[in-house]
Amino acid sequence: AMEHHDVAPDLTTMAKSLAGGFPLSAVTGRAEIMDAPGPGGLGGTYGGSPIGVAAAHAVLDVIEEEKLCERANALGARLKQRLASIREDVPEIVDIRGPGFMNAIEFNDVKKGLPSAELANAVRLKALDKGLILLTCGVYGNVIRFLSPITIQDGVMTEALDILETSIREARAA
Repeated sequence: AMEHHDVAPDLTTMAKSLAGGFPLSAVTGRAEIMDAPGPGGLGGTYGGSPIGVAAAHAVLDVIEEEKLCERANALGARLKQRLASIREDVPEIVDIRGPGFMNAIEFNDVKKGLPSAELANAVRLKALDKGLILLTCGVYGNVIRFLSPITIQDGVMTEALDILETSIREARAA
């Protein structure tokens, strides 16, 4: 995201998938900030065991070798393209947003002009009945965000998109 938006942060925190499931977190930043704390002044619970650090190196190698950043962008473009085609005749979709493969759609009640948690939840439930797990979120509960792994198989992605589209159309018609 920093590279995408050409932002140079003072500090960056990292965790979760950094070490492929091993507990590890990291903080990086400008030298004057990172060097400011005295000895023992910067640390954390998951500061890095040798196994966690080795796992993180392996994760970074896989990201580079398998071009996972490029894959995330391609998958995100595919998802957004499909959502945009659905939006053409589903005016309740008022926003499609997100960088790479971390995307979301927002639903409104077009008659009231207000956020529609009801429609978002109906889509979620229709999709669940068909085997696709979706997550609603947002201040008004009217957003569905997509959190698929970037290693998703193309056939599984196609199946998920088909289920998503069917679920949106069925929920809207109900």
